[in-house]
Amino acid sequence: MTINIILLGPPGAGKGTQARKLVDERGMVQLSTGDMLREARSSGTEMGKRVAEVMDRGELVTDEIVIGLIREKLAEGGKGFIFDGFPRTLGQADALGALLDETGMSLDSVIEMRVDDEALVNRITKRFTCGNCGEVYHDETKPTAKPGVCDVCGSTDLKRRADDNEDSLRTRLLEYYKKTSPLIGYYHAKGKLAPVDGLGAMDDVAAEIAAALDGK
Repeated sequence: MTINIILLGPPGAGKGTQARKLVDERGMVQLSTGDMLREARSSGTEMGKRVAEVMDRGELVTDEIVIGLIREKLAEGGKGFIFDGFPRTLGQADALGALLDETGMSLDSVIEMRVDDEALVNRITKRFTCGNCGEVYHDETKPTAKPGVCDVCGSTDLKRRADDNEDSLRTRLLEYYKKTSPLIGYYHAKGKLAPVDGLGAMDDVAAEIAAALDGK
């Protein structure tokens, strides 16, 4: 059964972690806006050239271009898609809905990863990532077994994002609540919203998401 979902939640809610689990366990395809733009930019396709031109000018890529990239990915098929980082606005939500209708696909569930802001600040300001394999760690809840060495691939390229500081995070949270939180009401009205506790243990969050999807 093909299931298409959106992962909604503020920065640091764990969307990327849960998306990777769904990819590994269910064979779904993660459509991350950032990844798609980077891939398109280096692809040499017509769409890729458009992306490169816009980014080289320091401008934001238009919704039309992002929808075009998503259309290309949907055409490749798969066991279901995870929309991560898109839609961010009501206009994008309408555009995605129209695209899914056009391709004969449906949106099955919108997983809203709910978090407490203060707990989120603590989580984000203490996290770091392996630059080689992408595994995410935390100073308190998930340190590496050997200091400075990734448990998964053995790399010593461990880094913190420059914007993973309290001031930057609060700015990003404000931006999320202003632009993206209206989507919660939008999808609730459509009967698609499935809230989960984004601050639970990783496996508990995964179990809540699984229950929401398998109940469909």
